[in-house]
Amino acid sequence: MKFDVAVIGGGLAGLSAAARLAAGGARVLVAEARPGLGGRASSFADPTTGEPVDNGQHLLLGCYHETFEFLGRVGAGGNVRLQASLEVAMVDEAGRETMLRCPSLPSPYQLLAGILRWRAVGLRDRLSALRMVRPIRQAQRVALTGNGVFPASDADTVEHWLTRWGQARRLREMLWEPLALAALNQPAREAAAPVFVRVLAQMLGPGRADASIAMPLRPLTEMYAEPARAFIESHGGEVRVSSPARVRIEGKRVVEIEIRGGRIEAESVIIAVPWFALAETIVGGVGAIAPVLAASRQAAASPIVTVNLWFDRDVLPGPFVGLPGRTFQWAFDKRQVFGDSAAHLSLVSSGAAGVVAESNERLAALACDELSAALPAARSARLLRSLVVRERRATFSLAPGQPRRPDARTLVDGLQLAGDWTETGLPATIEGAVVSGHRAAGLVLRCTNTAAHSCPQDEC
Repeated sequence: MKFDVAVIGGGLAGLSAAARLAAGGARVLVAEARPGLGGRASSFADPTTGEPVDNGQHLLLGCYHETFEFLGRVGAGGNVRLQASLEVAMVDEAGRETMLRCPSLPSPYQLLAGILRWRAVGLRDRLSALRMVRPIRQAQRVALTGNGVFPASDADTVEHWLTRWGQARRLREMLWEPLALAALNQPAREAAAPVFVRVLAQMLGPGRADASIAMPLRPLTEMYAEPARAFIESHGGEVRVSSPARVRIEGKRVVEIEIRGGRIEAESVIIAVPWFALAETIVGGVGAIAPVLAASRQAAASPIVTVNLWFDRDVLPGPFVGLPGRTFQWAFDKRQVFGDSAAHLSLVSSGAAGVVAESNERLAALACDELSAALPAARSARLLRSLVVRERRATFSLAPGQPRRPDARTLVDGLQLAGDWTETGLPATIEGAVVSGHRAAGLVLRCTNTAAHSCPQDEC
């Protein structure tokens, strides 16, 4: 059977690429090795209750413009709820709860105004945030025009960069470092600064809701993966799960595409698997793709641990709360997803290298202890059950010295790469994955539309 494009991988990158290709008139095949779609942003059935459980808490920001475009394309735009403006409840290590509430002002002044009124931080520390205007504006200009010097070097860690720009310790501990840990999945003392600065520039973009948080209203697979499947199939494409794929490469050519033991034909291939699965997907002499394969083998990973807790009553004061300085830095109320009858919380530990090997019992106990210490309502609640989810390779490492991330375009004819680990300028976020998928699909469509004019490989 012949397709215009074979997309290997049914996560966010693969599905967003396939949806854009299908919308452009291409006949697409999506092959996913797992039994279900979604990759590292998916849901599974709780083995005890059958209730859908996300494999981790995934949030969107208002600046995720390409993600919202993708959701709108597949008819899933109503499956998330976006704040009108940024509001974040935080409970510091002393148990003091405050709300960072940002007014509807032009960027970046909405965040600065919110910080200046935030009682969690002393006035002198709040004023230090004003020093961030210059580097953020500089980063935005460089990103927009491609000209100028980016205000962070590859050798800078986030911690060093924040200190260099005069950010007070308390403000770093309560705001910047928790934000960096959530966005980069690595502590500020480890992660390189440039990607974090790009995140700030994107969050504080021109849209007044760019810094606002959007939460899923459905389990992840229902939120976007199944709508994407329906869209692709309604446009003449095909989606196969439990279908591991192998792409054989010799020199600069794809010579064979094998999916679940059978061969298929396709004019183009997009490989949209995680970096750690690339070597299992590409076989043969590999040729021009060899440097990318070598880099993928050298790239380190950073884990995330999520502990799901079911209580006999409500515990959180709102949909989510930040818990800076703790092992579990965020707690989320899943009632938005499962309804008011569910007292189901997800506690997330990003950059969880120090605890990922702990037992389920130890992790659940630690999550309960930290929650009880932070929130009085949790002390009187009765724990009904717990479920631990580990993603040992949740994201690629952003530490200085990691291998260079590859471009979407490869030196192999008709082969493109997608995935949050490719060079998008963003960390391993939902938006990074979707941007990569759209970018790979755009390269394929551009060459398809110009094939009659002999589109050269260096343009495609």
